[in-house]
Amino acid sequence: MKYPRRRLVIVVRADPVICGHSGEARNLAEVALTRGFDDVRLLTWTIPTLQAAGLPLKPLDRLLPYSDGITVERPEPVGDYRVPDGRHLAGLTGRLVELLAEPVPTTVLSMYTVPHTQVVNDAVNAARAAGFAPDVYTIAKAVGSDVTNVIRNCLREDRFGAATVLFTQFLASDEVVAVSDYTRDEIIASAEEVDAKVGTRFAEECRRRVTVSYPPIDASAYLDLDPAAVDAALARRGLERDGYVLFLSRVARAKGIYDLVMAYGQMECRDRVKLVIAGNGPALEHIQAMAKEDENIIFLTDVDDDEKPLLMNGCAAYALPTKPEPDFVETFGIALSEKGLAGGGPIITALTGGTGEAVGDAAVIIEAGDVAGIAAAVDRVVLQMSAEERRDLEIRARAHAMTFDRGRVFDDLFPEKPSIVAA
Repeated sequence: MKYPRRRLVIVVRADPVICGHSGEARNLAEVALTRGFDDVRLLTWTIPTLQAAGLPLKPLDRLLPYSDGITVERPEPVGDYRVPDGRHLAGLTGRLVELLAEPVPTTVLSMYTVPHTQVVNDAVNAARAAGFAPDVYTIAKAVGSDVTNVIRNCLREDRFGAATVLFTQFLASDEVVAVSDYTRDEIIASAEEVDAKVGTRFAEECRRRVTVSYPPIDASAYLDLDPAAVDAALARRGLERDGYVLFLSRVARAKGIYDLVMAYGQMECRDRVKLVIAGNGPALEHIQAMAKEDENIIFLTDVDDDEKPLLMNGCAAYALPTKPEPDFVETFGIALSEKGLAGGGPIITALTGGTGEAVGDAAVIIEAGDVAGIAAAVDRVVLQMSAEERRDLEIRARAHAMTFDRGRVFDDLFPEKPSIVAA
């Protein structure tokens, strides 16, 4: 049997989930093919499982294909209904053991500590215990909700046992990284709280070992957009260039969508620009009900990856007034960097969590939760900002966002991997 020379496995919530980190996985996988990996696999969940979880999903018939050499695996659950969650984990873990049993040097990257790093650790331990002697190197990447959702909930609810398990799983990996400096700081702060509670020493190890690997973005998908393609995309949606303010993200309270809709009602420029809300999420139906009397608010729930940069490029302003909530803080803001690459109107956002890392000094900043401030910022951008100032922000935003190009991020995360061709 002929085996590949080198394999990368990424355990992640992949497409069709509307999540920046599914895009991360795609981008790392694509670059891996140009960096000496001849077998790349995304190990992820079955479509029915994702649908049952209520996660916001892209239209299944409009997903971008992966390059040859990338395989998306969705292992079926093991067992029956009496093992409601464990059977899905068993399917993922079992498939990874099968891959590790093959004599192939393998790097395994897990994104989301819960449960993907657990899957990786269990598979590696099982493969070694079975005598397979896998040639494997593991990397665990902590993303935003690992901290803001899982760890913080453990600490708020005084469930230190669960937090202890999470840190133990995370630090058992050969390499541990965070999605932003903000996330790294939050990991260390959370570890200090657990240490103070139960006498562990997680914080010291986190300070020593956790590095930062920013989200990789396919810059080529956002640069040098054809103006005719932008105009055609807008025409299909009944939009005009610079004739709308764009919100394109998960439709959730923590993204500031309620504040933005209320602010739109106060804007002097509302007669000049529509508000386009593109995306899906838990707050969508409520926001649609709030806005049903306003014909200038347009909802787009079927935007795919090809259309996204075109909508970003054509907008008068891109508004993501994210704010901290108990269950979520924006730990980077991938869409902000994507918008910076796409060009078009200025970015308006709040310095919440890691958004400052995503936009640098190339955005109009408002205070989180300040409805009047959002309205004033959009009015200034649309009604008062000169073409020269808009152009300056556009140039600086693109230059900053280029630091997150997927080839550069990949090479920083896998520095020992020689480049074969440019990404």
